[in-house]
Amino acid sequence: MGHREDLLEGAKKCLVEKGFVRTTARDVVQASGANLASIGYHYGSKDALLGQAFTALTQELGEVFQDGLEGEGGSLERFRAVWEGLLAHRETAGPVWSASLEVALAGDRMPQLRELLAASQAEGRRDLVAMLTGTPREEVTEREARTLGSFYQALLNGLMVQWLLDPKSAVGAEEFTEGMRAAAAALARPEPAARPQP
Repeated sequence: MGHREDLLEGAKKCLVEKGFVRTTARDVVQASGANLASIGYHYGSKDALLGQAFTALTQELGEVFQDGLEGEGGSLERFRAVWEGLLAHRETAGPVWSASLEVALAGDRMPQLRELLAASQAEGRRDLVAMLTGTPREEVTEREARTLGSFYQALLNGLMVQWLLDPKSAVGAEEFTEGMRAAAAALARPEPAARPQP
């Protein structure tokens, strides 16, 4: 590996161990074996490097459990399989979730990271639609990514926060799927007939 790849691996290690806020450029240098000047040369800044590392970590996590998912795309079986896969890797995913929350809660103190993660979030919506519906990623429309993808992302973020706050009482994939089944059934009920006006 060259310095660029070494830096990326070192930054990924630092994100998992320390998160965005506590990771310094010197931490990345120590973890990678590269030199301080190579961060600027290869990535422009420490924040840009950490943004790339975060994107790489999330892609790696997605690849771990999305292949060979059970159930037809869009089915409750597929829905459950995706969340089972996610929660099965929560020990690995937890630090990545925490790091993303750090940036989200930092307000304007990390503008470059917020911008990078916002772009990565947009791509994440498309990935979630593809995973949960079985639609090839390149066929997911912008509208589907913004609507269905945003809905799935809200579910993911909510589940993530539950597990970070209280893993002992956090919901599992079976209960989460049952909640989705109940919500879908309630939405599918026919509208009550309007009462005649006196």
